[in-house]
Amino acid sequence: MSRKPLIREVPPTTWYFRHPRYLRYMSREITSLFVGAYCVLLVCGLGALADGKESYEAFLLALQSPLSIAFHVAAFIAALYHATTWFNATQVAMPIQIGENFVPGSWISGAHYVVWALLSVVVILLAGVF
Repeated sequence: MSRKPLIREVPPTTWYFRHPRYLRYMSREITSLFVGAYCVLLVCGLGALADGKESYEAFLLALQSPLSIAFHVAAFIAALYHATTWFNATQVAMPIQIGENFVPGSWISGAHYVVWALLSVVVILLAGVF
């Protein structure tokens, strides 16, 4: 008795357009590229700082270009979307069990948002903005 194996036809590059959930997943994954590129930019800034005052001033001057400002805005929006979607997913990815009961998912996500806000305030205070 011969049976044909089940072979699913999955388009290699457009599979995530089939369902809105897949599209949200891929958009979240793409935002990590912006976050990674921004990390590379910060490392380049540290390298320019290590090279001396003239190199660092040239780096700061390059950051004032319209293309750099557009990249910073895009990276900020991507980082916000990435963090928000991750915080909302933590209630499923990291369920906390105390005894027989689970902590409500809204508490887990809410705790992440509270810590994010507190750390943002600490960074702003350390930066001397206020």
